[in-house]
Amino acid sequence: RWLFDQAVCTLYAFCGVLFGLCSLASLTVLSTVCCLKVCYPAYGSRFSRSHAAGLLLAVWAYAGAFAAAPLGRWGSYGPEPYGTACCIAWQATGSAATLYILALLIFCYLLPCLLILLSYALILGTVWASRRALRRH
Repeated sequence: RWLFDQAVCTLYAFCGVLFGLCSLASLTVLSTVCCLKVCYPAYGSRFSRSHAAGLLLAVWAYAGAFAAAPLGRWGSYGPEPYGTACCIAWQATGSAATLYILALLIFCYLLPCLLILLSYALILGTVWASRRALRRH
């Protein structure tokens, strides 16, 4: 069972969601930047330290907004079904909880995964096209 009070459960779940979302958002940004640099070198060559800092700030803000939503009563945190740790209350009822879980699914899982897949597909297409061009010459 969870050994601590609800405040520690909420903090534990908040940190887990924040760092998990930050990780996936960082991978999404990295794949997108790689795609720009490989597939669109005219734009990719303009990427600077300030762009990197801005993207890093955006990743943390994005993850922070979704992780903080249950603290503002949109969704909730609670013990996992086995009760040994805390996370998002997936089994919570109510329209707000359902909308939060749907928003997480769409904006924090499906959209990042789609962007990552699209980025690497474009990179592979560019590499294959350049390989064919080299064979012709």
